[in-house]
Amino acid sequence: MLTTKEGQFYLDNKAFQILSGGIHYFRVVPEYWEDRLQKLKALGLNTVETYIPWNLHEPKKGTFDFSGLADIEKFIELADQLNLYVILRPAPYICAEWEMGGLPSWLLKDKDTVLRSSHPVYLQHVEEYYNVLLPKFKKYLYQNGGPVIAMQIENEYGAYGNDLNYLEFIKKQYEKHDLDTFLFTSDGPEFIEQGSLPDVTTTLNFGSKVESAFAKLDNYKPNSPKMVAEFWIGWFDYWSGEHHTRDAQDAADVFRELMERNSSVNFYMFHGGTNFGFMNGANHYDIYYPTITSYDYDSLLTENGEITEKYTKVKEVLTDYIDVPDDYVSKIETKNYGEVKLQESVSVFDTLSSIGRKVEHVAPLKMEEIDQTYGYILYKTTINRQGELAFNVDAIQDRAFIYINGVYVDTVYKNDKQMEKTLHFPHKENVLEIFVENMGRANYGEHLSDTKGLIKNLWLGNQYWFDWEMYAIELDSLPTDYTGNDTRFPQFFRGNLKVEEQADTFVDLEGFTKGNVFVNGFNLGRYWNAVGPQRTLYLPGPLLNKGDNEIIILELEHTVSNSIQLSSEPKLS
Repeated sequence: MLTTKEGQFYLDNKAFQILSGGIHYFRVVPEYWEDRLQKLKALGLNTVETYIPWNLHEPKKGTFDFSGLADIEKFIELADQLNLYVILRPAPYICAEWEMGGLPSWLLKDKDTVLRSSHPVYLQHVEEYYNVLLPKFKKYLYQNGGPVIAMQIENEYGAYGNDLNYLEFIKKQYEKHDLDTFLFTSDGPEFIEQGSLPDVTTTLNFGSKVESAFAKLDNYKPNSPKMVAEFWIGWFDYWSGEHHTRDAQDAADVFRELMERNSSVNFYMFHGGTNFGFMNGANHYDIYYPTITSYDYDSLLTENGEITEKYTKVKEVLTDYIDVPDDYVSKIETKNYGEVKLQESVSVFDTLSSIGRKVEHVAPLKMEEIDQTYGYILYKTTINRQGELAFNVDAIQDRAFIYINGVYVDTVYKNDKQMEKTLHFPHKENVLEIFVENMGRANYGEHLSDTKGLIKNLWLGNQYWFDWEMYAIELDSLPTDYTGNDTRFPQFFRGNLKVEEQADTFVDLEGFTKGNVFVNGFNLGRYWNAVGPQRTLYLPGPLLNKGDNEIIILELEHTVSNSIQLSSEPKLS
């Protein structure tokens, strides 16, 4: 098994340099896992690393999923068949710009639970999850004939807390399930003292400044083996920001410096993939920064798996140190399918009985309080006052459309500079509707307990309002009836695409504003053309059927088009 001695990794008692790349199985359709792994191996890497998101595998308390995108065992087996080693990072927190950092939102239903700590309720949930997850990995350990050479304890914990009893608990969970494998922690150089255990190898996460980073490690743990568990060669994007890129030669030059030091390396990311569905996270610092659907990350492979200049530059570096394989020739192609007419439409308000789950309560409830994880929620009540009534936007998380007596009147967003808004109620009795979008829970930092919906009762006109109807809209089912009388947005639009061959393509939503795209019921993710930078959604070929394909768009705000284009080229900026 993997061990360390005198500042060096050893595998089977032979000096070993881990040359790894990050691929998140849950961000790539399973049909393409082998293609991405083949490209990783062809680069000259010997290991693949992946996070394991708790919220993917236990979306509801006690309900587990290890199928399709969640089939972690199949991913490990494919890596093994290609003679690649595997590093697993089961967290329970992963960050990864993933919804709530991989923690399931149902943890927030109990407001007393202290996340990422040794709080007994939280630990019980972790242990019950691990009782299902961890036994799956025993047969894949290297000493049992499998490819898994290492597993991580938590993730970048020093950047969050200092509860080392919590880290010890996770270590003991691995022991409980006989996962006798190499363990490590990883943190940015400035956080290693808070996030490390004395008897567990400490690794670093950084993208540059190699000498100073390793100097901090040497000062803290002299003679430690050198590994960059996350070598950041690109970066992620957020809505309303710019598309991030990093010069290929610059990334390669820093990699060469790591090779000169004989450091082990894990490229974050080798291949980024896609935040399908509602799984993008958000960062919340001065304001809220929701991550876009693409997780291209300016990594070694593009979002759709194509080799980049950065990949080529890195391979040039590796040829100076190891024997690299021949290039792998991918058979995956992109195609321009052209225009798709959207011939039917219906308002969300005409579909509530079929796609919404109705809840009534004296006060508005958060999404988590009604066991809703993602999507949208409609709140409805009666306001029996007339005139101008002021309220504070901070009750609404994250973005909402407000209607009075069936008429749209305003949009509010948690990033609004003007937090106090005023609504005009024309009659003595009025119907107030608030359609709220969860745009992704925070995945990092102090705002991890990021509840959604109306997170407190609306203080409107200097009083609270009671007796609310709520409709939870997670969009795990879509409308089939496109008849209705309501013309308000949000609206569903439906079209049909016929294909003779399955190929990758990109959904170009020019003319649309904000919403989601579904292909044959699969949620490709969010678009927000009004702010960018992303202008197309990646549609992997395996999601298409030969013959008829149903495309549904949920447009939240406005459109000037009744068609979309399926193009062969992405637009990420």
